[in-house]
Amino acid sequence: MPAHTAPEELFRHGLRLLLDKDIPGWVALWAEDGVMEFPFAPEGWPRRLEGRDAVAAYMRGYPDHIDLHDFPGLRIHRTEDPETLVAEMRGVGRLVRTGEPFDMTYIAVVTVREGRIAAYRDYWNPLAVLEDGADFTGSAR
Repeated sequence: MPAHTAPEELFRHGLRLLLDKDIPGWVALWAEDGVMEFPFAPEGWPRRLEGRDAVAAYMRGYPDHIDLHDFPGLRIHRTEDPETLVAEMRGVGRLVRTGEPFDMTYIAVVTVREGRIAAYRDYWNPLAVLEDGADFTGSAR
């Protein structure tokens, strides 16, 4: 995406890539030194990923475990910093292994620098990953 891409546009494009299961395309939206944080991650799950390669490794198996269908109720809020947004959303779909429904609530704080995701703080519901078949990270829990 061009360096002048608005953070909201970049974020929405990223969601479309996730729904398309285009993880390499989603990772390509990241700055080389981008940081992803998970403040509510349960024990055994990563709390911080540093760099595009770490984000890519974390997300690599996502489509094999979670089949996302939609992000209903997406609300994007602007902040005083024009490069930072706050997004509220749900990710819904199914767990690939079990066929059970997947329904995760998220609040994300995302900062874009020069058309790339530089920081992504993902406040997701840790209870949802306790479902059988939801562990796409190979966590130690």
